[in-house]
Amino acid sequence: MNQKTLENIKKKLLGDKERLEKELRRFADKDKKLEGDFDTRFPDFGRKEDENAMKVTSYTDKLPLEHTLELKLKDVNDALRKIKQGTYGVCEKCGGKINEERLKILPTARLCMTCHKKSGS
Repeated sequence: MNQKTLENIKKKLLGDKERLEKELRRFADKDKKLEGDFDTRFPDFGRKEDENAMKVTSYTDKLPLEHTLELKLKDVNDALRKIKQGTYGVCEKCGGKINEERLKILPTARLCMTCHKKSGS
């Protein structure tokens, strides 16, 4: 892969990272002890039972979103780490090269298409 393509992919990944972290910060705080982890803010309770029930429901609705965004952020951070280490674009299963077009479309791809199809992912 040429350097310009790699730089474009890195730029896209950095933009994705910023977008994911911004989305997470809307309803969660970054965990200072665990890298890449966010904790959904638990609501402050008032005196009205119906309001409290709505706040708890809102909180529990955000937990799966937090988890999904954290997984996407982890994939982005892993791809950025691989770029830094010089191992980006190498299939984690067979060690072969991941097609450049695949990486342009899905910069967080971990597997080549052959291994991806075999794994059923």
